[in-house]
Amino acid sequence: MMTRPIRVLVAKCGLDGHDRGAKVIALSLRDAGMEVIYTGLRQQPDMVVSAALQEDVDAIGLSILSGAHMTIFPRIMQLMKEKGLDDVLLTGGGIIPEEDMKRLYGMGVGKLFPPGTPTTEIAAYIREWVKEHRNF
Repeated sequence: MMTRPIRVLVAKCGLDGHDRGAKVIALSLRDAGMEVIYTGLRQQPDMVVSAALQEDVDAIGLSILSGAHMTIFPRIMQLMKEKGLDDVLLTGGGIIPEEDMKRLYGMGVGKLFPPGTPTTEIAAYIREWVKEHRNF
């Protein structure tokens, strides 16, 4: 049995200024009983990982609509490993081609969600991952 709410950091990296989806996800995760930290727009990967470390999150969710997913996800994965965040889920969504999703999965990124995914599916995935991989 979990003793505290799941903590999720929702982030927008780079110059992508389209944040409606990230805000919808943040609100839906909050409504699902999770604590959500939303970093706002134009974050750099090191800022995201630093915030995740400071906030002691269980998961990081990136919203990427800019096409920079093959740069941002690997950089965040690298920084997470350097900071010892090996037990934190890195997931996300946006406009990501299926072939790129497969490559990102191979690097250790969690499930990625395309636009239109029901928010309940995203919350359920995070909840199950945390249940299996985190101990609190």
